[in-house]
Amino acid sequence: MTEIFGALRRAVAPARFGGGRTTGSAPAPVRRQHNLFEAAAAFVAASAEDDEERMDEASGWVSPEQLSFGVSELACRALIALARERGESPQTVARELLGLSHA
Repeated sequence: MTEIFGALRRAVAPARFGGGRTTGSAPAPVRRQHNLFEAAAAFVAASAEDDEERMDEASGWVSPEQLSFGVSELACRALIALARERGESPQTVARELLGLSHA
């Protein structure tokens, strides 16, 4: 069991445990990390504008599962905001946006 924790420590902080970068080597370029909500916002906006290149870029920022969750969360929040603005129920607004008949 202790071997597992040791391997995890070395993987997370290789320089502290004898691995990783040596003194004098150039630091690795820092790549900006995007969170799933940034990715979802960029993906949905690009989709609405039919910008395939931006959609591809945003979909590479996070895993497909994270992007799916972010898009779903964005849809829920947008639907709630639109329903409040219209003074209607979220279900009514959702059905209207999708072109479905009223139940």
